[in-house]
Amino acid sequence: MSKMISEAIADLAWQDTQQQAVLAAAAVRAGVLPRVIKPSVPGVDLLQVVSPSGRVLATSPAAGNEPMAKLVPSSGGSMENSQTCGNPAPGCLRITALQADGPGSPIVYAARRTTTLTSTTFVNSIVAAQTAVLTAGVGWIAWEVTGRVLRPMEAVRSQLATITLNHLSDRIAEPEGDDEIARLVHTLNQTLLRLERATYEQRRFVADASHELRTPLAGLRVKLEEAQMYPQGRDVDGLLAETLGDVDRLQAIMGDLLMLAGLGSSASTTREKVDLAELTRTELGRRADRIPPRASLAEGVTVEGVSSQLTRVLTNLLDNAQRHAREQVEVEVRRDGTQAVMAVRDDGPGVPEADRERVFERFTRLDTARSRGHGGTGLGLAIASDVVRSHGGTIAVLDSPYGGACFEVRLPLAPPSSEHQA
Repeated sequence: MSKMISEAIADLAWQDTQQQAVLAAAAVRAGVLPRVIKPSVPGVDLLQVVSPSGRVLATSPAAGNEPMAKLVPSSGGSMENSQTCGNPAPGCLRITALQADGPGSPIVYAARRTTTLTSTTFVNSIVAAQTAVLTAGVGWIAWEVTGRVLRPMEAVRSQLATITLNHLSDRIAEPEGDDEIARLVHTLNQTLLRLERATYEQRRFVADASHELRTPLAGLRVKLEEAQMYPQGRDVDGLLAETLGDVDRLQAIMGDLLMLAGLGSSASTTREKVDLAELTRTELGRRADRIPPRASLAEGVTVEGVSSQLTRVLTNLLDNAQRHAREQVEVEVRRDGTQAVMAVRDDGPGVPEADRERVFERFTRLDTARSRGHGGTGLGLAIASDVVRSHGGTIAVLDSPYGGACFEVRLPLAPPSSEHQA
């Protein structure tokens, strides 16, 4: 950059010396150049015409009678510019040398003394100083701008560092505006909200699971301790039947918990095309229910999913219907647009509208079914809901045409086969 500025200043200075050299050369060629030359370009007061042998043929009063320089153009008729301090008499000069009329002709020297404002060294110093100041200024601006950007980030970092598992309800103060930092803080707060909800659900699930496991364990312990204290008065067969019932209940709860844990894990399960009508026929064929279900199964209703998990959905819905039905249970599989519909209906007491969302929560039992004599772990509908959602579907409780509840599952239909595409 300093070189460019220096060259620009030098070009301006040499424009005058070049003009004066051209005018003097023209006078030499015309034979009208006097012995004492009066320069015509303002500021260029040093002018000489020197023979090839080095004798001064004409000069301006300020230039004196000694050649100002020994500069010779590299080729005849050419012009050459230079800065020289070789002659101490005039001092440092910016000089233009021009052969007046080709090779061997006299050389015209037109020069001006250099000043501190036009000297290369001074310009370089000025430019270097300006560069240093500019660099310092840019550095300060960068520091200030970076500081303004990073100060809010440091505040966010310090606030985020104080949020622990026991204080997930805390939030980061959101700055005003809609810039990147404000959006980032808003996203962090939304993430904290989701984390708080997930942690709450996990803690509630652990508490509910502990309660559900504690009840059969406590009953089992009481029965065994009673048999230990009064062994003679206890019916062994009856005791074994009761304890095995508690063990069965524990086993069912543990199986459902493992099922839920598997659904919540990130482990991928291979999916395949599942015919819902065939799946339903297989499940109904292996069951021995107190109320034989009626089936209305449309053929060719196929979805993509995990067959064992979808079977578990149907099993849980049928078990729920059998626990509450009076005389009728019905299963339907049909197509509705781009969706596959699987519905299980009964003629039981139904589900009040206020409880139709809550019934899918884990360990939820409505007042009409709270007795553990009805069987079930309180996880069946929760498992069904989780499986359906993992398959991209929905599950809802509707009114049954028989007066009870209708659990309706909707899943995306599998795309048509492309085996015969061209």
